[in-house]
Amino acid sequence: MTPVELSRTVLRAVRRAVDEGELSVTVPGRAVVTPPGPGGCGDYATNIALQLARPAGQPPLRVAEILRSRLADADGVTGVVVTGPGFLNISLRSESSAALVEEILRRGQRYGYADGPSGQVVQLHAPHEVRAVVVMDVVARLLRSQGALVRTSCEARPEPAWVDVLGVRVDAYGRPGAPAPLDVNVRPVPAAPADPVPLGRDATRWALLRPALHDHARLTDDHLVQRESNPLFRVRYAYARTRALSRNAADLGFTPDPGALPEEAPLLTALADHPRALAQAATHRTPDRLARHVVTVADAVVPLLPSVLPRGDEKPSAAHRARLALAEAAGAVLAGGLFLLGIDAPQHL
Repeated sequence: MTPVELSRTVLRAVRRAVDEGELSVTVPGRAVVTPPGPGGCGDYATNIALQLARPAGQPPLRVAEILRSRLADADGVTGVVVTGPGFLNISLRSESSAALVEEILRRGQRYGYADGPSGQVVQLHAPHEVRAVVVMDVVARLLRSQGALVRTSCEARPEPAWVDVLGVRVDAYGRPGAPAPLDVNVRPVPAAPADPVPLGRDATRWALLRPALHDHARLTDDHLVQRESNPLFRVRYAYARTRALSRNAADLGFTPDPGALPEEAPLLTALADHPRALAQAATHRTPDRLARHVVTVADAVVPLLPSVLPRGDEKPSAAHRARLALAEAAGAVLAGGLFLLGIDAPQHL
């Protein structure tokens, strides 16, 4: 069961409780499931009971118990434990890791995207400043990935280098006309006066997007160095390695086949968290969250890479195929994240 499928399972449990008269609430459109926090257990946790307690007029622990009994008998769920003030901690069958990898490989770079339009209409507006325009460009991409209809505007026409080198796109110049249901001014801390062109598109975008919007961005040559101290290099290197493994596996005559790999829990957790990372980055309009997330995925996949291909006279096994599938899934998440940031995912590095 993938995180998206588990979210739907949680919502079905809420709907059953409402239909059977144990809860009197409006069924929400989405249930957030995440890796358990401190004190939690199982594969995933959700705070849906805390979310529904007030509208239901019942204590969170009572709501959690109502939902726990309905989640416990769901297909793919092996156990549900209530912890803290009312968190539901859900354990899944061991094949859930294979299902997660299958879901990512099926959806490719669009893993974590909304299934369709959300109905949200957003107008983004930025001052005539390079960091603001780049951030706005990525926020628009994130919102669109979650099904929103987005229009962007800038106080003045962007500089030619912002368009030609950095690849920003703006729909209109000057103040927007008719207001949208949600109007957002994108105003990060401006970048220090510097010419962004010498760093090129990828390094400049990363330098402007990686810091939180209230932090200063540094347009320095550090973002160009190809070593582990540079997070952008680590992300692009990890992606290029996953592509090289796929090419080498094809030369050896074997293909990916998702399977259970419990020893790769940190990577699986990072991949499962990708839809939540995209949704939060879009909701809070914070591209830095996505940048940090792709670094987490890159750092988690690197230890897997040496064990993907057989060594010496070793024949490809089910474990090799499962690791290759997992590496390709990580590559898809990295490529998708870099695309939303407007940064190239290199096949070779």
